[in-house]
Amino acid sequence: MAESMERQPLAAHSATAFGRLGRQTALAGALLTLASAAWVATALRMAGMDAGPGTNPGALGFFISTWVVMMAAMMLPSITPMVLAYRDVQHEQRGHGRSTDAGETGLFLAGYLAVWTAAGLAGYALLETVRSLDGGLFAWDRAGRWAATGVLLAAALYQLTPSKNACLTRCRSRRAFLVEGWRDGRDGALRIGIEHGAWCLGCCWALMAGLFALGAMSVGWMVVVSALIAAERLLPWRALTTTGVASLLAAVAIGVAAAPARVPMLTIPGSPTAMHAMGMSATRQMMQMHMPRPMRIGHRTVPMSR
Repeated sequence: MAESMERQPLAAHSATAFGRLGRQTALAGALLTLASAAWVATALRMAGMDAGPGTNPGALGFFISTWVVMMAAMMLPSITPMVLAYRDVQHEQRGHGRSTDAGETGLFLAGYLAVWTAAGLAGYALLETVRSLDGGLFAWDRAGRWAATGVLLAAALYQLTPSKNACLTRCRSRRAFLVEGWRDGRDGALRIGIEHGAWCLGCCWALMAGLFALGAMSVGWMVVVSALIAAERLLPWRALTTTGVASLLAAVAIGVAAAPARVPMLTIPGSPTAMHAMGMSATRQMMQMHMPRPMRIGHRTVPMSR
């Protein structure tokens, strides 16, 4: 009988552990599914657009809606462990008698994405200001190529700074960050999400600047930058990963300066590749607009001549 009584707490503990694992797996699956859908939506929105440096960001409404979806695609995979840690700490708080709300996880994510939305608005304002004042100075065949090289080199150097190290530490130390800054309630969840988003922005802004230098509308470079962000946060070899990312950025910068045509996935403005990507959809639309429509006579369709 004593043996039976000992087994009961063990069984209860196992059931709790399996229940937690099931909830965590379901949440991670939902986040990764959402990220996959965001990648598909991003690719569809970028179709037929200039994927090279100095891309026209378009109207504010188009840019910000595209940016938010793009951030969801790029950042959700790397933030998933933080969201799972948030749910764990939330469950512990519930065990201590504090009230929690299932919607708090969504508010945490909303706060996080709100920071990146604000960053996107700031980037849009900067791009539009430069485009309105440069008088073509930053065109690719003038200073644009060297400006892109400078941004990439600056991003590489930032990888090795104390600021980068401090921000990355907060992003990687998930449980410590949450326990130290925990706030109860829905407002608390939103504030924690905003705080984490701010640390994440401090960690990743240089990589995002590098993305703009290479082509903000390039899905290929989005995938690369997203993979670098995830590697920095999730791989156990922190120092090696940070140095590796810096080395990669420096190598790409040298490639852009010395032989841009050989840089993988770089669409050089004005090149046949860029004109082809932009012209396919536009040409198709023009052909549809100007092609004479067939005229139906009786049971026959007769093409109309120009």
